[in-house]
Amino acid sequence: MIEVPKAAIELAKRFEGYERKVKRGIKITAVPYICPAGFWTIGYGHLCDPNHPQITEAEAEVYLARDLQSALAATLRYCPMLATEPEGRLAAIVDFTFNLGTGRLQTSTLRRRVNQRDWDAAEKELGRWIYGGGRVLPGLIARRQAECLLLRGRADL
Repeated sequence: MIEVPKAAIELAKRFEGYERKVKRGIKITAVPYICPAGFWTIGYGHLCDPNHPQITEAEAEVYLARDLQSALAATLRYCPMLATEPEGRLAAIVDFTFNLGTGRLQTSTLRRRVNQRDWDAAEKELGRWIYGGGRVLPGLIARRQAECLLLRGRADL
């Protein structure tokens, strides 16, 4: 069984962040908030209900591990050839899937380019996914650039 690449975990943590911290006693917890794309989120980008209870960073990491495991399974379902590619390529597409969802990967031109092993075209396709809530988001530009570095086999994120 293939494990979630460490680079995918690092990307998700870096770009999602453990946001919306509030101090409750001696613990710092996260509360639900609306992300820039307009979705209720908690912890490290976990989609939730607006009434979700506060969570600790340790709980956020459990959610992240589950969410990334789901993203990995979907990525390998739709891009099975990534199982034989360098881990960075798998990490890039797992992060994309985690960030945008299985449905976006499944129906994308990116998926076709990855399955064709056309890495230059795949990189161009990644660069198109920079919109959230109908506008260009600087955080998504930076995230796609980091994914492109992994796709090219560069680890200097």
